[in-house]
Amino acid sequence: MRTVCFLLACLLCVPALAQSRAQRVVSLDLCMDRMLALHADPEQVAALSPMHKRFPLPWPLEGWPSHDGSLEQVFSLKPDLILVGQHNALMLRKRLQTLQQPVELVTLPRSLSDIEAYERRVLALIGRDPEQARPAPAPRQPAANAPRLLLLGPNGIGTGPNTFEDQIIRQAGWRNYLTGVRYERLDLERVVTDPPDAILWHSPDAEALATRFAEHPALRHSVTAEGWLSTENWRWQCPGPWTWELIEQLRQPLERLSHNKRTP
Repeated sequence: MRTVCFLLACLLCVPALAQSRAQRVVSLDLCMDRMLALHADPEQVAALSPMHKRFPLPWPLEGWPSHDGSLEQVFSLKPDLILVGQHNALMLRKRLQTLQQPVELVTLPRSLSDIEAYERRVLALIGRDPEQARPAPAPRQPAANAPRLLLLGPNGIGTGPNTFEDQIIRQAGWRNYLTGVRYERLDLERVVTDPPDAILWHSPDAEALATRFAEHPALRHSVTAEGWLSTENWRWQCPGPWTWELIEQLRQPLERLSHNKRTP
């Protein structure tokens, strides 16, 4: 009853939509947080989502406001633009749309070629020049004998073909170790018998059962120390223009590994 009364009351005081550059932008999810942190002026942002505190960026966001994810608080901010990815905050955004709030659904990139259009759309929505978007590099395929990289997740789940991550791996010049299904529960014996040239594994801060596969001694000994790679984990959490730097990060160990193989 309280929510119904709140909705009815809000419908009587819906603000007019802004006709110029948005001055009070609210994000409802992590990926929109990232895009606003990259492109928006701080004074233009009324609030980021609470997710940006759980998954912080490497650049400072002190002083940037955030909301608690409730309908009441988001509405009270009187935003003139609300950004949300197509799969996120479903109930909240539907209620905001019912209140005729300026919700804009932003489709996240499903391929590397989608990133430029995605960035251009967000720039246009927040009143910035879409020409600031970085063009996608020319598509690249790994050599037939390129080193193989295993992208390893929690609980021994590996990322295979037909995924966004697979496109990143191949654009960086690696072959994907997995060639079957999109996501595969790995068999330790198989990986140890036929090890990849490198493994990318983001170890969590705390020990958990989900880490046991990656920390198994047999797996650790099957790949050399230089073959255990690290990248900035936040760049994997959302697709975006930072993906281009992620690809460059993956190319560096590939070049070192390839050089070491050529050098007797």
